Amino acid sequence: MPYTAERPRPRPTPEELRAKIPGWGVDLDPKDRPAFPREQRGIPTGAHWDFPERQEEKWPRERSIEHKFLTPVFGTSTPPKGVSGAIRKYAYKYSEGRAAHWLLLIAGDRVDAWESHLRSFGTLHPDNPITETGVLSEFKNHGWASRRGRKRADTKHQWMDPIIVAGPWLLVGTGVVLVLKGLTKAAGKTRR
Repeated sequence: MPYTAERPRPRPTPEELRAKIPGWGVDLDPKDRPAFPREQRGIPTGAHWDFPERQEEKWPRERSIEHKFLTPVFGTSTPPKGVSGAIRKYAYKYSEGRAAHWLLLIAGDRVDAWESHLRSFGTLHPDNPITETGVLSEFKNHGWASRRGRKRADTKHQWMDPIIVAGPWLLVGTGVVLVLKGLTKAAGKTRR
């Protein structure tokens, strides 16, 4: 309704609205509420719930400070380990309503990813960032052509993707090369 200089019509009364709109105001009187019988205490509903048997804790679990006790069933797929585990445990010192809690959990995930990358170098099958990130599919499956001339959301940030994906690997590689150069230089000085 556009604004006019005339005085607006008065607001309709609850009786007028109830007469005009079927079901209007059902929650005003508790006796008229559709869920009212269900909200009464002690009526038989047929629903029952027994507290489940507690799952065995193989290591001390993280528990939110909002909860009185650990839930009876919890995930065990990724036990906290290393630096990432320490970060995750520290995150639970904060309330779930604080940004610090969630930012520390995200940081723990990122650290865990790097711990896994570093651990893979000690195996026979180290991580391969070229094949595992899907970079090769950009050249094989017309990756650039599928973005050109279309209003896709990922075209705005695609210039950052190589930096985000390859940047950390290049930094680590450069660091390894510098450390090896320093070690060979130090070894050469001790031989003289």
